[in-house]
Amino acid sequence: MLDKMKLWKTPNSSSNLRDRISMIKEHEVPSHVAVIMDGNGRWAKKRALPRIAGHHAGMKVVKKITKLANKLGIKTLTLYAFSTENWKRPKTEVEYLMKLPEEFLGSFLPELIEENVQVKLMGYKKDLPAHTLNAIEKAITETKDNTGLVLNFALNYGSRAEILDAVKDVLTDCKSGIIDEKDLDEEVFSSYLMSKGLQDPDLLIRTSGEIRLSNFMLWQLAYTEFWFTNVLWPDFEEEHFIEAVEVFQNRQRRFGGV
Repeated sequence: MLDKMKLWKTPNSSSNLRDRISMIKEHEVPSHVAVIMDGNGRWAKKRALPRIAGHHAGMKVVKKITKLANKLGIKTLTLYAFSTENWKRPKTEVEYLMKLPEEFLGSFLPELIEENVQVKLMGYKKDLPAHTLNAIEKAITETKDNTGLVLNFALNYGSRAEILDAVKDVLTDCKSGIIDEKDLDEEVFSSYLMSKGLQDPDLLIRTSGEIRLSNFMLWQLAYTEFWFTNVLWPDFEEEHFIEAVEVFQNRQRRFGGV
């Protein structure tokens, strides 16, 4: 179905990756790319492996795509790593997912520092295990002065909860006189969201053939360009990311205008 809709095509393996990167950088590059990394479990199932094997394989892709995004000059890369609904998954899988940040950042942090990448977190910290939060906060602290790509992890994140909490905070500040309700506009409201300080995504990529947002950045994605692919996240290559950016560069963004 997706193929008929021309939402994905097989990357041209003969294309020179370096040349395509150079051509992309000659045109407008999306400032903020958000990715729903989907398909780890199905990737593992196809190979008769436990689901955690898919998550481990997906972690390697994160490293590869982070480096590429930085090379392209993208300013922010937001990765949907764990949603507020993912706690419903089997306990062993959740426990492994909570260990991944420690494993990922433990091995990759020196490279992130070297490549001038800044790590950020968007999500509810209170429910995260101490070892998970400690690994992320260490990375945030050690990269806070970096000025390159912002690698923003959406971990224990849910957009509906985020919006509701923002509304509650706005009401509280209105009642206390911190803000006047007459001054409340989209820009002010956005400053109450977890993504404050970040530009809204220009491009959203979702892997694995699913075509939905899954409670991800519902406010921020209002005028984002979407790109879907059948490719499972552990099979997602640099060529796929480059193709998504190339498609973005060939779209006309009107933002409601003509």
